[in-house]
Order: sequence, then C-alpha cells, then structure tokens
Amino acid sequence: MPSVTYEEVNLMLRLYELRREARLRQARAWYVENFHTNSLEDMAQKYPQGSEENTYIRMVLSYWEMVASIFNRGLIHEELFFENNGEIWVVWDRVRNIVPAWRAAFKNPTVFVNIEEVCKKLEAWREKRAPGSAAAMRQMMEQMRLAAKKS
Repeated sequence: MPSVTYEEVNLMLRLYELRREARLRQARAWYVENFHTNSLEDMAQKYPQGSEENTYIRMVLSYWEMVASIFNRGLIHEELFFENNGEIWVVWDRVRNIVPAWRAAFKNPTVFVNIEEVCKKLEAWREKRAPGSAAAMRQMMEQMRLAAKKS
C-alpha cells in the first residue's frame, strides 16, 4: 500500500475544514435528514428554485462533486479518503435515481459523474471489507425516509 503524503493529509484536513463552515454544515444536516425524492418533478415541487432547501441541495451536491473531482484526479490517497468519508455515499444514494433525468434534461452525461465514480469505488471498497454493508445502509436509510414521511 502506498504511503500517504503530507500533502494528501493536508488536503483532507482542508476539505474537512470546508465541511465545518456553518452554512454548509447546516445544508449537510438538512440534506441527510430531509432530502428524500425519486424524481425531478417531485424535487421541483418539494424544493423549488429559490427555496432554502434548493440552495441546500445545490450546496451539498456541488461540495461533494468538487471533492470527488479532486479524488478522481488522484490527489487524495484512496484508503485515507474512504476511511474518512462516508457522507458522500449517502449524498449519492439520495440522488442516484434522479441523476439520469438531470443528465437528460441538461443534455450532459457528465452531471455528477465524479460523485458516481467515487461512490462505485467506495461501495466496492466497503463491500470487500464488510460484505452486505451497502445493502444494510440502504435499508437503514429507507427506514429513516419512512420515519420522516410519517412525521
């Protein structure tokens, strides 16, 4: 296993500092707790352009797409990244069913491709170390979605 460089560690710490910014932290908390949709139509109705929720969605997705872009260029040690970043997988799992519609609407097959690539690798890495963990996570998140829907 290649060793982690100081530059990679410093970049990870810098990305973590950005995650701690108050507004992004608020957006991330809202996203994980409240963002549940399976279509662009539902998203537009629940979280219309100009709403605080829509802003949160864009903040979270753009942050993680930026991080994924950095990762996909090999600037962060894979194992170090995967050991310390599970949230990106949750973010992707919440939008993976609507991304194809975004790509079609924007006529851009690369919309959120960086997050998708990272999450495929992360899921494979996780499954190798803990088989069944992705399915268990999805089941837990579905229970959270159903609980949020009831309240």
